[in-house]
Amino acid sequence: MNCKDVAQALSEESLLPPQAQDHVRNCNRCQELVKALNMPVGVDSPSPETLRHIADGMATGLRPVRPVAPARYFFGAFAGIFVSVVALGVYRMGAFAIAVMTPMQTATILSALAVSTGLLAYSLVQQMVPGSRHRIPPRLLPVAIAISLTIAMAVLFQFQHERNFWANAWACIRAGTPFGALAAVPFWLVLRRGAILSPAMTGAATGLLAGLVGTSVLEIHCPNLDAWHILVSHLGVAILCALAGLVIGLASEVKGYAVDSPLSSNRKET
Repeated sequence: MNCKDVAQALSEESLLPPQAQDHVRNCNRCQELVKALNMPVGVDSPSPETLRHIADGMATGLRPVRPVAPARYFFGAFAGIFVSVVALGVYRMGAFAIAVMTPMQTATILSALAVSTGLLAYSLVQQMVPGSRHRIPPRLLPVAIAISLTIAMAVLFQFQHERNFWANAWACIRAGTPFGALAAVPFWLVLRRGAILSPAMTGAATGLLAGLVGTSVLEIHCPNLDAWHILVSHLGVAILCALAGLVIGLASEVKGYAVDSPLSSNRKET
């Protein structure tokens, strides 16, 4: 047993084996090493001034916050806003599509819109509370809903040749988009009650939810049952609103990064 073996034993075990202890008793160098390792380290308590300085630094920027309301309240708020704006739109524009659709078409398309609305509202509620578990990935949900509604509309309605297609489509887009914009305002006020960590992802979902308000109004109002018209103009309102929400969310993330980045802080200090 040599000094190197003793040093290795000290690094691996708290109690030296008998052979190492015999070596230490006959080796001044190893005795100094063991003595240094066993020397107690004195810890001086910080002064009251230092503690006060640390406490002041930790308290900088802190402000009282209100606890987040239960998820069911937010879900009810989203659902209530959605139904209220759709009812307002149908009241103002009329429910002419119900008279020309078959009961199967009416029940299926309205059920698809209701399920899509419920899934988006549930996902937004989970996004408002950091650390929530998502049964459906929020990044994939808007895409999955758009694809599902596209398939449902393509199956339910027939593709026809329509004269003045783009003029009629633009008329419906102009009629449905304002209702999506109208619903987006109270949706945003509800979202402010939570803590959004991904503005782009939440913006896309919120935009799609608001757009589905316009889509629902058009599905109840517009008597044009051409599948191309429904996909381009009715569902197109929801897609346009989703893209708008995504762009606004991305702009918010870029702006937040520019404000919080070290480079911007350095520019402010200079």
